Amino acid sequence: MYRIVFLLLSSFLIISCNHSKKQEPNIKEALALPYYNDPTFTPVFIQDTSRVENEITHTIGDFEFLNQDSVLVNQDIIESKIHVANFIFTSCGSICPVMTDHLKIVSDSLQKDNSIVFLSYSVTPWIDTPSVLNAYKKNQGITNTNWQFLTGKKSDIYTLARQSYYAEEDIGFSRDSTEFLHTEHLILVDKTKRIRGIYNGTVALDMTALINDIRTLQKER
Repeated sequence: MYRIVFLLLSSFLIISCNHSKKQEPNIKEALALPYYNDPTFTPVFIQDTSRVENEITHTIGDFEFLNQDSVLVNQDIIESKIHVANFIFTSCGSICPVMTDHLKIVSDSLQKDNSIVFLSYSVTPWIDTPSVLNAYKKNQGITNTNWQFLTGKKSDIYTLARQSYYAEEDIGFSRDSTEFLHTEHLILVDKTKRIRGIYNGTVALDMTALINDIRTLQKER
């Protein structure tokens, strides 16, 4: 009798273990980050990566701006790298300082990782010259050389913000470059220049999610 009970329990445990192993890949796949292909920021989950090229057609466009050191920076800086973008202006007294402080938490935790780039585009480029951005970066205590503060032609920055980064998620590219751009969003972009996450830069807890999502992207092939 005891032998029969033992055999039944053993069989049950073996079946349970096998069942768990079969479920494990699905759990891992569920952890994959979504893609965002349009201004509505509707998440698109794709488990078969071979489908991404055809189904996720939106990528960050080419750009060329001056950084805080008066060095011309273009899309080559994010080639095959994960990057986080936001849009600020140095004279902002509301959300921008908070966003910068919160993004610095992310930057400091990844400062030695050269595969991560941070891009802060000025939405008042006629004020935020390279020297102004340089002083701002220093005043904020930012030492990460992979964090670039960018300035240039207003229409170019605003077009990139709205048409590439979908910086205002509820409006996207429906606004033109004459309307002021002011958003708390941080945008996470993968190595193929596809948008993978959007975060509220004024919420400290979102920075934990951002760091975790960057780690997830690093594991993607």
